[in-house]
Amino acid sequence: MLKTSVLFICMGNICRSPTAHGVFQQMVNQRGLSEQIKVDSAGTHAYHIGEAPDRRSQETAVANGYDLSEQRARQVTVYDIDEYDYVIGMDQSNKYNLSKLVTDDQQNKLHLMMSFAPDQQETEVPDPYYGEDGFENVFYMIEVACEGLLKQIVSRN
Repeated sequence: MLKTSVLFICMGNICRSPTAHGVFQQMVNQRGLSEQIKVDSAGTHAYHIGEAPDRRSQETAVANGYDLSEQRARQVTVYDIDEYDYVIGMDQSNKYNLSKLVTDDQQNKLHLMMSFAPDQQETEVPDPYYGEDGFENVFYMIEVACEGLLKQIVSRN
């Protein structure tokens, strides 16, 4: 299998993208693909650089068998666009912000998370940050999309 790299993006890198990072990394590890698939996450904004994922995201992840505690927020860079094969935004706003960083030749690297879950009705992963509820729903959406992404990567290699 060819080496593939995946970068998950949300606004602050404390809710959605670290959840996707943690879920996808565990799926990759469980399938013995950690040498072939590199996983990371970042935010389009610098609001939370150096912070751990949101407490509610961590609690939801732990309740579902995943650990996000080692992750720390960072901001996406132009270097990341060069480095990663898949740059996956959680919503259209994230994808739009990312589109300002890419060249015309790199547009094909940009994806929406839910594009990997075509059987789902939602096209974007909503930001759960400003409410107490929604974290479980976001987790479910991300888990389904991560399964689809991994299936696509494996089938293309």
